[in-house]
Amino acid sequence: MSASAGDFVTPGTHVFTDDNMSLGEGIVSTENGALALLSGKLILEKDVISVEIPGSTANLPKIGDIVIGQVNRLNAKTAEIRILHIEGKEGGERDIPALKLFADIYVTDFVDRYIPSAGDAMRSRDIVRAKITQFEPMLKASTRDGHSLGVIHAICPPCGAVLQKTDSIPDFNVRCDRCDYQGYRVLSSSFGIGYSVPENSDIDTFNRPGERWSEQAEKVLGHDGARPYLSPLADFRRGMKHDIPSSVAKQMGRNNSNNRSRGQRREMHKTTCTMCSKSTEVPFKPTPGKPIRCRDCMSKVNDGTATKEELSTERQVLKAARSNMLESSGVKLFVGSISWDANEEDLRKLFSTFGELKEVHIAKDRETGKSRGFAFIKFSSLKDGQKAVKELDGAEFHGRKISVQESNESRGGSGNRRRHGRK
Repeated sequence: MSASAGDFVTPGTHVFTDDNMSLGEGIVSTENGALALLSGKLILEKDVISVEIPGSTANLPKIGDIVIGQVNRLNAKTAEIRILHIEGKEGGERDIPALKLFADIYVTDFVDRYIPSAGDAMRSRDIVRAKITQFEPMLKASTRDGHSLGVIHAICPPCGAVLQKTDSIPDFNVRCDRCDYQGYRVLSSSFGIGYSVPENSDIDTFNRPGERWSEQAEKVLGHDGARPYLSPLADFRRGMKHDIPSSVAKQMGRNNSNNRSRGQRREMHKTTCTMCSKSTEVPFKPTPGKPIRCRDCMSKVNDGTATKEELSTERQVLKAARSNMLESSGVKLFVGSISWDANEEDLRKLFSTFGELKEVHIAKDRETGKSRGFAFIKFSSLKDGQKAVKELDGAEFHGRKISVQESNESRGGSGNRRRHGRK
């Protein structure tokens, strides 16, 4: 059976043609008739039949893109949103790859106002409009770079009704018409309207940017983590302020005996940008020889605007850092075919002539305590260790020719090398 226009074909599928048709892309003529070479949909345009190849399904957000997302999870200092749509992009509604499906919004990027914790300005299931500010190593977004950014739709945590904006109580800008719930959200200018952004909107004033919190609001703000572990309903039943359960505190890695702080600020490490040499901070211990870039340089690399000179200079910096790391970490040597009567002091005297030693260890049998015929020597300097290998490999020591080489463990190997003993 042959496929015709409108059918989906795969390579090898017979395609129906007649004398009035010409073969287009993805179709070839054979002795057995026309065959499809590609997977896709058959289309017939101006008597030309061809295979329409589906477009790429990749729908990656880029720095500067405006996205619509749903608050998926609240942490002490971040709100994680699941990206649903990329605005202004053809095919922006398509599925997004899993590795770039979620973005974090830090409380400092919520609004131009002090927000103690994420749960004080957003809640689970809120629909927000945000701007992507970072692509690698993880997506980050912001809702403070424009009046159109922020929560555009929110439901009442206890009853599920749609929340309405209000300014009747200071520092509370949303309320529920069904129950007595009132709270604060970082509102978009399109809150309660939909996805369209109105030209003239006063909703931004409901966020009270730049203002201090009232004394009444200060009492209920989540300075210690904003209850991110609770569902909206449980949060409502327990009240705005309550103690964290000990079981949850243990799971979250907090100190149960000290309930004053539910969250701990991630330790920041001071370092230098490998591209521009400016001082910066990162939330992990830098690895020598690995790129560590400040926000500006990271943006240039992601945008493709970093120059060849900048990248070349960074490569030289990384190369030098790796060399320094290898030199400072030293090297571990494997010494095989050692005589039975040689001891560690004998080995130390032999190898110390090439440089400072950190460790000298002869492997011994657990039961008898006798030498197993091989040892490990660790040098403080890589160059000194390599010089010892060059000079002593095959040299005679206590009447035997010893074998000296770098240990697998010295370069991150498994350490499960074959045993070298007496032969």
